[in-house]
Amino acid sequence: MSASIGFIGLGVMGKPMALNLIKSGRALVVHSRSRGPVDELVAAGANAASSAADVARQADVIITMLADTPDVERVVGELLPALRPNTLVIDMSSISPVAARQLAKRVAEKGGAMLDAPVSGGEIGAKNASLSIMVGGDAAAFERARPILAAMGNPERIVLIGESGAGQTCKVCNQMAIGGALAGVSEAIALARAAGVDPVKVRQALLGGFAASRVLEVHGERLITDNFVPGFRTKLYQKDLRIAREMATALGVSTDATAVVSGLVDALVSKGGGDLDYAAIGTMVKRKS
Repeated sequence: MSASIGFIGLGVMGKPMALNLIKSGRALVVHSRSRGPVDELVAAGANAASSAADVARQADVIITMLADTPDVERVVGELLPALRPNTLVIDMSSISPVAARQLAKRVAEKGGAMLDAPVSGGEIGAKNASLSIMVGGDAAAFERARPILAAMGNPERIVLIGESGAGQTCKVCNQMAIGGALAGVSEAIALARAAGVDPVKVRQALLGGFAASRVLEVHGERLITDNFVPGFRTKLYQKDLRIAREMATALGVSTDATAVVSGLVDALVSKGGGDLDYAAIGTMVKRKS
């Protein structure tokens, strides 16, 4: 019997997202580049597919959670020849909005529908099924996807932003906003330390005021404790900011603050920190200080 949902890409984010689908009672067929996560999902109740095309032959809904635009383009290219009529493809990766629109058109030409549905919330949100999900695509396809997305995210934070590509545009805006906040928190903690003031107490006080944010709460603690075990790797954040810069250039939008954050990210990656959590860009602020 065919599985109803296919899941391709079982990395730091994808694996817990897929596990939450299994916990919600969905039948799942999975495929990933690495065999280890596939075996874990099979042990939890999923079936393994031999390829992306094998997923397409079995699933009515296919979710992809991959690293970058070329990865999604490659996998969708493998799916298309085997895609069944009326298949819904949900790409939850963070990729170029232009590519998202192009891929949606290719899927539509094969009789399916595609949503771009990138997420925010990191590994914690993926494990807790509390992700924010920003969706671009057809309204009818969105309603079909909504119960599935609700098994992985906060139902109140699953938003149809607009047509194909709009979800990815929203994710770019999300990454830009986080970067500005993270740079500010990093500088605030560096200043407190330089002044001989306890950054733990500074963070505690700021969380009670107008400066409170998830960035201060989660990444502020990471910066204070030097805990950069990756929830979201710096090299992936570097990719997201590259997409942001490309969009800004194409649209003629000034992004001076994002340029500063990009410089910190590039510096961290060049020093070998690409696999650290992206909160580690604060160490570049500390180093400059």
